[in-house]
Amino acid sequence: MRGKKIVSLALIAALALAACSDDEAKGKVEPDSKNFNKTGMPIVNETIKLDIFAGKSATTADDWNDVLILNEYEKMTNMDITWQQVPADGLEEKRNLALASGTLPDVFYAATIPVGDLQKYGQQGTFIPLNDLIEEYAPNLNKVLEANPEIKKGLTFPDGKIYSFPTIYSPEFTSLLIGAKPWIKKDWLDQLGMKNPETTDELYAYLKAVKETDLNGNGKNDEIPLSSVSMTRILHWISGAFGIQNKGQLHTLVDTDSAGELRFFSTAPEYKEMLEYMHKLYSEGLIDQGIYSIDVPKYLAGAAEELYGATQFYNPVELFGEEIGKDYVVGNALVGPDGEKLYTGVTSPLRDLGNFAITSENKYPAETVRWLDHFYSDEGALMFFMGIEGETYEETADGPKLLEKITNSKDGLTMTQELAKYLINPGGNHPVMITDDYFTGSENAPGDIEATKELEPYLIDEVWPNFTYTAEENDQVNVLKADINKYVQEMQAKFITGETSLDEWDSYVKTIEKMGLKEFMEIQQKAYERYKK
Repeated sequence: MRGKKIVSLALIAALALAACSDDEAKGKVEPDSKNFNKTGMPIVNETIKLDIFAGKSATTADDWNDVLILNEYEKMTNMDITWQQVPADGLEEKRNLALASGTLPDVFYAATIPVGDLQKYGQQGTFIPLNDLIEEYAPNLNKVLEANPEIKKGLTFPDGKIYSFPTIYSPEFTSLLIGAKPWIKKDWLDQLGMKNPETTDELYAYLKAVKETDLNGNGKNDEIPLSSVSMTRILHWISGAFGIQNKGQLHTLVDTDSAGELRFFSTAPEYKEMLEYMHKLYSEGLIDQGIYSIDVPKYLAGAAEELYGATQFYNPVELFGEEIGKDYVVGNALVGPDGEKLYTGVTSPLRDLGNFAITSENKYPAETVRWLDHFYSDEGALMFFMGIEGETYEETADGPKLLEKITNSKDGLTMTQELAKYLINPGGNHPVMITDDYFTGSENAPGDIEATKELEPYLIDEVWPNFTYTAEENDQVNVLKADINKYVQEMQAKFITGETSLDEWDSYVKTIEKMGLKEFMEIQQKAYERYKK
């Protein structure tokens, strides 16, 4: 009898240990109640350490292990973070290597983890589910999700789990949701006696007049009617006139047709009509002929020479300087050949899912969640975007204001470059809630706010976040999407430049069908139906 009792006790202990291990795998590691504070600061009484893998933008602080905001936050929280920063050009390779090798950091931060990888490694247990942790230890994010069920829906995978903290654009911050905007050179319009184009035909007429007239007065025929840093940017302006990509910037292959049914729009007649229009502009030299190879420095150099009659990018005053930028006004949402008038160049408030994932190596998930959740609060957002009072900003009657040393650098640096000495914010991809209260980017400039008012009446009604997939769907859709999207983009460029005639359209459509379009759309349909529910 005694032997049976000993076996039973051993069994109970084993089961308890197994349950504990299972809880740890599911992200339910209980914090040390003697060291952990559920509210207030510090988060822990005795210092704990975390290792974080972080994507590094070119415009952010060089070393996050010694930057003002994080040094101050370490003092506030008692949490000592070691940052492993990885530049953007090697980020994907090093992130994938870390995930595959099993040598994991405690957190992946600003690592732009693809949605499919979040699902894959979440189900494998590499990333822990955050639902319970958010509910219990992230009151600020939880408040945002409760107020915006669409965001929570887009963040939740088909298995019901949330595996990451997202980058969220405030649904009220419309200028940021639009981002880059179309701009027309007003003084050139005046010289030509033309009004700001309201239709695709009027835009063509204006661009053609720019091409044929020495509007910058340098005696050369060097004006570039329409430019940007990529063709994709230009299409964000033009596509709405053809009713294309009508669910926003995150969905580059699917939207809905006039009957509200899901469609693959890159084989739709409206898409072909748009390509015909774009080919007309390009073939007549009305679009920058270097649009497929241009980079930002080259683009800005052209602006400095006053070459652009129209552009689709960020605020010209902020980018080109006051002297040149003041002559640009926002371009209209255009009416297309079939009377369509939409502006589709807008993104979902749920901007990025994969910028903060906690791994199974993390011994302090509750503490880690509390550490990040602070930045979803008003107090934390002020600190994240503006820095430390007296060091980077001052309180004024109109609210917090960056100090003169930031906005008027004695070293001739831009505001972004000065901010990077003190903050980690410049560069983006941060798992925070971005509102217009403290945001210092160009989208919050007066000119952008006014431009937004002009475009807002024509924004699409429904903007989709990225779809999420089941494990079975994920493997299949990743392969199909990679191949199909690559082909669509290659052929889009060839059709626009004329390298391939649009007489080859039927062959193009058949090729996509052979690449597994039916299977791809079946998966998209399932994901769409889940999203609607």
